[in-house]
Amino acid sequence: MKKDNLYFIALIPGEPVLTETRSLKYYFAEKYSTKAALRSPPHVTLQMPFKWREDKEQQLQQSLASFVRGRDPFVVELKGYGAFPPRVIFIDVRRSEALQTLKTDLDQWMVRHLKVLNEGKKERPFNPHLTVAFRDLKRPFFKTAWVEFQGKPFDAAFDADNITLLRHNGQSWDVFKTFPFS
Repeated sequence: MKKDNLYFIALIPGEPVLTETRSLKYYFAEKYSTKAALRSPPHVTLQMPFKWREDKEQQLQQSLASFVRGRDPFVVELKGYGAFPPRVIFIDVRRSEALQTLKTDLDQWMVRHLKVLNEGKKERPFNPHLTVAFRDLKRPFFKTAWVEFQGKPFDAAFDADNITLLRHNGQSWDVFKTFPFS
């Protein structure tokens, strides 16, 4: 029997933003008892989780390597906090033409070359963000945390010079392969 793995595609910030945003996830875990966000590295999701056969991983990797070929790096700006009540708190990502183009191109590529749809795309348009607390954040903790973070400043930026394929190991998400823009 062929095994399906679960994957998603994201932009993962480089240092020092990676460490800073990971620290925020730990802060939320300790102060607000929400650990679900710790199951993946800090990231901006480009392709929602999808199933792919393990015996076809090479095809997936080759396709993503082709997708990034010829792409130019760009800067992703993080500014302030946002929320999807009653469970999600995130660092807001400034919208940019470069980020939107990458997302649109990837959506089209995934459908055309890999027959993978971005589930829920019509119900939820692309709203780039970097989650620091979600799913297991209890409503009373959400309210308290949102009061703490709603007006708090956050200013950072990172170079988007690759996309990352993450694979679920049954418990959490691991970086599987990074595809540098070239």
